[in-house]
Amino acid sequence: MHLNPEQRAAATAPFGHNLIIASAGTGKTSTIVARIAHLLRQGVAAEDILLLTFTNKAAQEMIQRVEKEFGGSAKRIEAGTFHAVSYRWLKSFDPKLTLKQPKDLKILFKSIYERRDFSTFQAKPFAASTLFDLYSLYQNSEFELSFGEWIAKRSQDQREFAFVFDDIAAEFEELKEEYGFLSFNDLLIKAQAIPKKPFVEVLVDEYQDTNNLQGGFLESLEYQSLFCVGDYDQSIYAFNGANIDIIASFQRRYQAARIFNLTKNYRSTKYILDLANRVISHNERIYPKRLEVMNQKEAKPPRLLEFDDLYEQYEGIAQRIQRSLTPKEDIAVIFRNNASADGIEAALREKGIGCKRRGGMSLFDLKETKALFDLLSILLNPKDLLSFIHIFEYAKGIGANSAKDIYEALLRCGEGDPKKGLIDPTYIKDPFTKRARNAQLALFDDLVQLGSKSRFAHMDISEQIRANPLLQHPRMSEEGVLFLEDLRRLFQESKKIKRVPSFIEMLKDSFILKYIKSEIAKQRAKRKDGTIDPVIQKEALEKIDRRYELLRHLAQHYEDIYRFYNAMVLGGSEMAQGEGVQLLTVHASKGLEFREVYVVDLMEGRFPNLRLIAKGGSVEEERRLFYVAVTRAKELLYLSYARYDRIKNQHFEPSRFLKEAGLVD
Repeated sequence: MHLNPEQRAAATAPFGHNLIIASAGTGKTSTIVARIAHLLRQGVAAEDILLLTFTNKAAQEMIQRVEKEFGGSAKRIEAGTFHAVSYRWLKSFDPKLTLKQPKDLKILFKSIYERRDFSTFQAKPFAASTLFDLYSLYQNSEFELSFGEWIAKRSQDQREFAFVFDDIAAEFEELKEEYGFLSFNDLLIKAQAIPKKPFVEVLVDEYQDTNNLQGGFLESLEYQSLFCVGDYDQSIYAFNGANIDIIASFQRRYQAARIFNLTKNYRSTKYILDLANRVISHNERIYPKRLEVMNQKEAKPPRLLEFDDLYEQYEGIAQRIQRSLTPKEDIAVIFRNNASADGIEAALREKGIGCKRRGGMSLFDLKETKALFDLLSILLNPKDLLSFIHIFEYAKGIGANSAKDIYEALLRCGEGDPKKGLIDPTYIKDPFTKRARNAQLALFDDLVQLGSKSRFAHMDISEQIRANPLLQHPRMSEEGVLFLEDLRRLFQESKKIKRVPSFIEMLKDSFILKYIKSEIAKQRAKRKDGTIDPVIQKEALEKIDRRYELLRHLAQHYEDIYRFYNAMVLGGSEMAQGEGVQLLTVHASKGLEFREVYVVDLMEGRFPNLRLIAKGGSVEEERRLFYVAVTRAKELLYLSYARYDRIKNQHFEPSRFLKEAGLVD
């Protein structure tokens, strides 16, 4: 294995406490693999080595590289994430223990929570779901305060509930103990207490992202040597309990500790590294370091892309990617917030450019987007049964089976044309097919019993719909009637509309989509106790409106509604599944590299995310996120921002990180 002098010095370090500061692109994985190889050559038995990684995939890849030289014996190395290793040890110690997923334990926690009476308190307590998530964070980070005290310290308005929260947590732990249930945190907590074999060396990857619980787990191990690899400038998991002080205090905690710096960067060009270092230098320097550029390819300075409007930014980047000679799989668009990805994804799809999104759900997989295109599909092709079912399932009381009944009745009333069956139906006494009885399911397969249309007499609807035989369906609800009325109107209005953006405007202003939008927002804002959080509901509605406006904006490029539909849905479905441009949150981009990188929406408030900072984050962590994002680029780096968001009527200032980079005044 070829190593540079710094990597070799780290890989062959004497036993003891060794910390390797491995900046982005300096070959940390190669150094860890070389260290394991060195230990094996020195006669250390494979089973006496413990390798702890951030993902199980990383552990497997390292062991596979060691296997190339040492064969199957490398598989005897104890390797995996903190949780995976702990679980193996605990199961061998007590096979009856059962690991439970968070969603299952949340149900148990909620059942305990709901037995408490909060009616005598003045304030409103955290919902059970919120409290459960906070309890997990508490276990990762706090060892002195009780759970209730920790909550009270974080949130003054919850102080009066401290003793109740302590009681809930205590009962939760008692029940888990009684049934042998383990949470992911329990794996590390309980593994600290059981007898464990001593190791010659423990290696820890991504050391900067360890939390207090993982730190405690390491302290519980018996070993001759500790080999930790990490980079404090890439510590970006504080939201999950990661404690940067663990890597910062290494020398203080281990008096004879040796610090090794890997300074040769093989990934990025000089200009990219200079920019990254200018920005990250505004954070406190824990361990001094200076990176040396090893990428000797002809370098181009990072470019600042400035746009007047948010949508112009997304389209401008899509145009640039379309013209780029870089293979699409080697291009990444990196964003701080998922909202940024919607615009990029839609703009790329509009140009027929494939993309894969990680760290968030695709715009075209979201319920609100599917609903809009289902409704559009019905107008373009009234015989689209599945789109009709998808839309009508949102009406209260109408499930998929009833929606299918209603659609088939439309066909019969329209003599094979569901559009005619809605607008100008042929009167049929009983338009609903009698379903064949199934002898085995006779009790549950009754014939459809027609209902009376008079139950809708009070509704303000057209005579066409009022007289329609469909209203006789026993499961027809008022919302279903209004859906039919609105669909009738849309069929008639769509004949008058020529411009594609106007077509989308008509859809997003329809009763059907407004109703569906409201239902989706309520669902996303629903607390675990069934109540609706009005703040989250308002935010959800704003996000949906933004997505619809984005699609309306993209429609401006089309003169034919069928072409727009094909580009957005039919043409894009394969591309979304295949290869193409990578759309990544900063967290999802960690550990990856690309020839060409775009970091988007670099506006003050968005990146850095000032809302998260106000909730307990820090500018330093946001700056580390920026550092991680830009150091994914090997050769070409584009940083972009927009001055205005027309939907929110909001003006933006460029991010402070662009100023620190020297790209704006």
